[in-house]
Amino acid sequence: MTDLAIKCFFDEITNTATYLVADSVAKQCVIIDSVLGFDMSSGATSTALADEIIDFVTAKKWQCLWILETHAHADHLTAAPYLQKKLAGKIAIGKHIVDVQKIFKPIFNFEAEFCTDGQQFDQLLHEGDVLELGRFTIKVLHTPGHTPACVSYLIDNNVFVGDTLFMPDYGTARCDFPGGDAETLYHSIQKIFSLPDNTCIFIGHDYKAEGREQYVWQSSVAEQKSNNIHINNHVSAQEYVAFRNKRDMTLAMPKLILPSVQINIRAGHFPKAADNGLQYLTLPINAFK
Repeated sequence: MTDLAIKCFFDEITNTATYLVADSVAKQCVIIDSVLGFDMSSGATSTALADEIIDFVTAKKWQCLWILETHAHADHLTAAPYLQKKLAGKIAIGKHIVDVQKIFKPIFNFEAEFCTDGQQFDQLLHEGDVLELGRFTIKVLHTPGHTPACVSYLIDNNVFVGDTLFMPDYGTARCDFPGGDAETLYHSIQKIFSLPDNTCIFIGHDYKAEGREQYVWQSSVAEQKSNNIHINNHVSAQEYVAFRNKRDMTLAMPKLILPSVQINIRAGHFPKAADNGLQYLTLPINAFK
């Protein structure tokens, strides 16, 4: 089957790849891992990248069915509610977002009425769930390890893996966030590696590996199995876990982790305004070291 359109909107500030995937004949689309701009110095948000997506979808006269998250990102804020307001579509994430909410609610001292059952999202997704996209289907793969709630989306011969894998010359995702686990990620990657070799892999971020001048975000199962510098056909689970855990100990926290997690486990919604009409996020001291 042809006429599956895939377009990447790349945000260089957060190195994030947002994907617009459409059945161009049925004129239906989904958006995967959107970005809301956020300036940490001023607290100001920006919808510039989201507006590019909105303009593109509007010009094509496509119907947005789903606004999908691969996980609750720690490096950028989601623009899901803004996109939903402009384009409609249901906001969905893996069902294990409830585990992430339970971890972070006390860390950020969320209001007592904040529910940790995922009700902030329109739909929670399970392993094997199938969503409709025109003449295509979207199969949900639970691929935890980076976070407990990570999922990948298999659409035709394409899989959108979020932060699970990076380009072969850059490796794999960190596993040291609360609820992350290197051995779990190893087995999740094996699930991706079990797909046909010619399956296209679309990654969630690119940081330009050393010696590479261009941003790239597409590889294949065969390329990853042969060439990924962290995990490939010759790396055992024990070797990977030892490597990943050692490497993660050297990594700094993402610059936007504090605002990002607070917003993203709320499905992109900001907290209610205070008495003065302003909205506030929490800055926990020494919670992340």
